[in-house]
Formats: sequence, C-alpha cells, structure tokens
Amino acid sequence: QVQLAESGGGLVQPGGSLRLSCLASDGSFSSHSMGWFRQAQGKGREFVAIISRLGGETHYADSVKGRFTISRDNAKNTLDLQMNSLKPEDTAVYYCAASHKIIAPITEIDYDYWGQGTQVTVSS
Repeated sequence: QVQLAESGGGLVQPGGSLRLSCLASDGSFSSHSMGWFRQAQGKGREFVAIISRLGGETHYADSVKGRFTISRDNAKNTLDLQMNSLKPEDTAVYYCAASHKIIAPITEIDYDYWGQGTQVTVSS
C-alpha cells in the first residue's frame, strides 16, 4: 500500500507562487501514474494535472495550463506541483494520488491511493 503525504500549501497573494510536494512511502512509487487533484469548498474534487510513471507524459486541466507544472523524482519518491500566477479561484485543498494504470487517468475513480491534502489559499 502506498502512503502519500502532501506539503507546501499555504496563503499566497494573487499572482504569487507555491510549490507543493508529495512524498510516497512505498518503493513502488515509480510503478504508479500520479496526479494532482483539488477540491474547493462546496465543490467536487477536480483533476489538475497528471504525469506518467517515468514522467515523460503530462496533462493539465485547461484552467491551470501554462501556470502549473507537474514533475516527479522517482529516485526520491516525490511528486511536485509548481504553481505560478496563482488566482483566487485556485483556492482549494490539493491532493496527490497514485494510480496503477499505465496511462495516467484524469478521473479520480481510477486512483488507488490518496494523500490527506494540503490547503492552498490565494487571497490579498
């Protein structure tokens, strides 16, 4: 079983940047596709970005494309999300997730393991 722990959330002003990290406890990290999802208060959880097992393929939600960058380091069992030009509508709890599927999915039902989430608040 893979345990995931997010860090790096916080309060940032509009236009600012944050870098989220997700540490996996299990050595099978490199055999999982990974994703970042977010859930704003009163809304459902939505896909943000995904990355393939070796990091060669990534995909972003239209709302974050060009501003967010997902990356992974399989040697360190870490998944990152660099968030730039943050907007108030990016405010949400951000979750990392791991999937056994070969092609990284964008639907949360296809993810097997989830972290507890980290709060990101974008406000002046």
